[in-house]
Amino acid sequence: MDNLSEYINLAVIVFIFVIGLLFLCAIILFIIDITQNKHAIRRNYPLVGRFRYFFEDMGEFFRQYFFAQDREEMPFNRAQRSWIYRSAKNIDNMVAFGSTKDLTKKGALIFKNSFIPVLQEDAEPTKPMIIGEYCDNPYAAKSFFNISAMSFGALSSVAVKALSKGAEKSGIWLNTGEGGLSPYHLSGGCDIIFQIGTAKYGVRDENGDFCDEKLKEVASHEQVKMFEIKLSQGAKPGKGGILPAEKVTAEIARIRGIPEAQASISDNRHKEINNVSELLDMVNHIRHVTGKPVGFKAVMGSYEWLEEMCLKIKEMGAESAPDYIVIDGCDGGTGAAPLSLMDNVGLPLRESLPEVAKILEFHRLKSRIKIVASGKMVNPADVAWALSQGADFINSARGFMFALGCIQAMKCSKNNCPTGITTHNKRLQKGLDVEGKAERVANYAKNMIKEVEVIAHSCGHVDARLLTKDNVKIVGNNC
Repeated sequence: MDNLSEYINLAVIVFIFVIGLLFLCAIILFIIDITQNKHAIRRNYPLVGRFRYFFEDMGEFFRQYFFAQDREEMPFNRAQRSWIYRSAKNIDNMVAFGSTKDLTKKGALIFKNSFIPVLQEDAEPTKPMIIGEYCDNPYAAKSFFNISAMSFGALSSVAVKALSKGAEKSGIWLNTGEGGLSPYHLSGGCDIIFQIGTAKYGVRDENGDFCDEKLKEVASHEQVKMFEIKLSQGAKPGKGGILPAEKVTAEIARIRGIPEAQASISDNRHKEINNVSELLDMVNHIRHVTGKPVGFKAVMGSYEWLEEMCLKIKEMGAESAPDYIVIDGCDGGTGAAPLSLMDNVGLPLRESLPEVAKILEFHRLKSRIKIVASGKMVNPADVAWALSQGADFINSARGFMFALGCIQAMKCSKNNCPTGITTHNKRLQKGLDVEGKAERVANYAKNMIKEVEVIAHSCGHVDARLLTKDNVKIVGNNC
């Protein structure tokens, strides 16, 4: 009986010791998580956030029983996200044992490799391209891959800072989105494209009307290289921007020129633009006031208006043309939108980009009007395809969100993004280390450009912009 009591006492002591040791380890891990700045999830959710990485690792082995396959998820699957994460961390993206991509699926892209690929020593880095040849201050854009429109307001201040610093490190541009020019956009020293939405945020007067003085003020910043008129965007063609009241802080209200703590909903189109002639008038007015290149962004629904615009440009002269067009796909985007629009309205980029390029070529305006493709292009094959179809530049928003650490939590409009990217909650923003994420943004851009060039070299081209339709096979098409 005495021996039994001793065993029980010993077991209790051991149990207390183990519990104490586990508690001590938990405290140590908690302190490590809350003080480190590499992983936003672990910093915002210390200790608990570690389970995410455990389940991700286990998913690799038990996926076939419990989890979706590599390429099954929407809007972006595990394979796409994994490539971005590894590129952003500058980790080798080599894989073994064959592709998990279904190369027989209708619509799959296959690039036709050349009998004689380009040697590494013969490859040429992509040269800067001039946009706005008729402007007082044309822009020599260094990179074909850039950061798409994401507003301060939709994104947090720390996310915008990281994007700005990362863009400068990699020589790419950063589009402000329609939310105005913030000090965070300027903080990294990168090239900036200022977007003018239907509410004229940042360039509006007290009545909400377009203000030339505010426009001149924005243009006075040397970093602002071009202006972009937003006609529509992929997530919600036919509807304006939506920023919930809880996201309209005093700072955002000041930058946008709107009331604080009130939902910010912009018009579904520019009241000044009722036809093609008025679109060209607005382009030319902004270009005259700023002296910088001006273009517009649109989701394609039909092409008649584009044909009409080309004829009008021929009548007025090449100098009247927009300096570039951003073609957005209907695949959604970073903005919140009604499901009815996101799922059903607008043409996908796969259809609209080749058609727009064909129309501009037919009217001999392709060299005058640069094409920027935007819409769900986050991996090298997507970007290479866009170049082959006539795009001069490619914009990506969600690719760079993943580079910042986005985990596709689908909380972008709720102000409780767990990674600090789309929230104004200061506690959650602490998880996003600006310097570390800026490095990842730069790595993602550099590795994207590098791998697109690898595809081009395999197809026999010294420069990625030399890719053509003949280099691509789309499974299910007779081409």
